[in-house]
Amino acid sequence: MNKKTLLLFTFFLSITTLVFGQTSTAFTSEKLYEGFNNPWGMTWLPDGRLLVTERAGDILVFKNDKFTGEKLSGVPEVVNRGQGGLLDIQLDPDFKTNGWIYIAYSKPMEDGSSTAVTRFKLKGNQVVEKKDVFVAKPALKADYHFGSRIIFDKVGYMFVSVGERGTQPKVQQLDNDHGKIHRIYPDGRIPTDNPFANQAGASPSIWTYGHRNPQGMVYDAANDRIWAVEHGPKGGDELNLIQKGKNYGWPKTSYGINYDGSILTEYKEMEGVENPTRYWVPSIGPCGMAIVTSTKYPDWKGNLLVGALAFRHVARVQLEGTKYVTEEKILQDVGRVRHVAQSPDGIIYVITEGPGLLLKLVPKK
Repeated sequence: MNKKTLLLFTFFLSITTLVFGQTSTAFTSEKLYEGFNNPWGMTWLPDGRLLVTERAGDILVFKNDKFTGEKLSGVPEVVNRGQGGLLDIQLDPDFKTNGWIYIAYSKPMEDGSSTAVTRFKLKGNQVVEKKDVFVAKPALKADYHFGSRIIFDKVGYMFVSVGERGTQPKVQQLDNDHGKIHRIYPDGRIPTDNPFANQAGASPSIWTYGHRNPQGMVYDAANDRIWAVEHGPKGGDELNLIQKGKNYGWPKTSYGINYDGSILTEYKEMEGVENPTRYWVPSIGPCGMAIVTSTKYPDWKGNLLVGALAFRHVARVQLEGTKYVTEEKILQDVGRVRHVAQSPDGIIYVITEGPGLLLKLVPKK
């Protein structure tokens, strides 16, 4: 290789690294829509339609990567205040057989509101056969830290993440549903082998506890693992491997401090508390996340893609087993990334707010 060729190669490599990251799959970002206000969740129907939730209470319908101009009607009333509203949306694993769709939302209640999950079916664009299958108790008046994501494992259990709603000491108590991840059957029944199902006074749906505000969760089917991300206070956002019955520490342990700069806790680690696989200081604002199983992004296989609200990018987190290896920022400054999802055909989609975009990451061949 002569000197001129070497210089050109070095220049090209530096540009590639700057744009895509040294080991990243090359892609182009295609803007499909730019009319969202506060999008939150997305899922695909078998007929190719994409449903995207807006926190104010709408579910928008897309087809062939274009907004159809249609919305679902009959969506349950939500408390659209603070961080509350219409949140996640997921299909039942057996949707083709039973037609169930699930949404997480802040449900208005007599004593305030709570994180709830409703399931329904579609008749055209009409929501029918609505039924709550989970409502976090008790209802509270706080309008923040609702969570919430919905996932299913390979057995068909549903997991629901619920924020602590500002009830810091109660997160460590098992007599309430806040600051917990819950495991239920899709129809709302409680599995008898849940870790606290037979403990007097404990909420039987609890799977893990000690969470602050888990707004991202994904199931790794290849390894039968659940990953979740949660917001810390000022610093201390966490990526956690979710394991049955474990305590994740909030507010006894944290890598963050109070928003006013004062000490929240002197403990970053503690016996009996699960340490995060990865923590972020300063906070990136982790939200919706995906695990890459698609062969269309060969260098990303098995990576976690985590939306960063505060730092306005997607964090591509590389793991070795359950250990953190490294991280790459992609789509820097694209907007407040609310969710990342992989479509049934293996393409990564991203939704953002400020600006409200739907993006498609098209792999370069």
